[in-house]
Amino acid sequence: MKRTSILALAVLAAFVLPVMAQTATPKIDQRQANQQQRIDQGAASGQLTGKEAARLEKGQERVQAMEDKAKADGKVTAKERARLKQAENVQSRHIAKEKHDRQRDRDHDGKMDRPVRK
Repeated sequence: MKRTSILALAVLAAFVLPVMAQTATPKIDQRQANQQQRIDQGAASGQLTGKEAARLEKGQERVQAMEDKAKADGKVTAKERARLKQAENVQSRHIAKEKHDRQRDRDHDGKMDRPVRK
């Protein structure tokens, strides 16, 4: 009995592990988490308005949809990984641009604050 269960487990592992390895995208997932954290930090600090944060969130969702589509067939090819990396690069530039555009929403009401006059 013990032998059959060990053999069944070995056969199952032989089929499941290669499939999991082909669809694993830890670097992409980590970068997505980092970019999400940048958006959250920008919204909390007032560097991003509500509309900007929502727009950036939508971009993050598009990249996630691309990743899900790439994983759908069970294998993420090198070409798909390159396309995902490019999409992440574009999203990263959008985040940086919006966070450093010198507009502020310090009271977090979703509207740009007026500059202080001297």
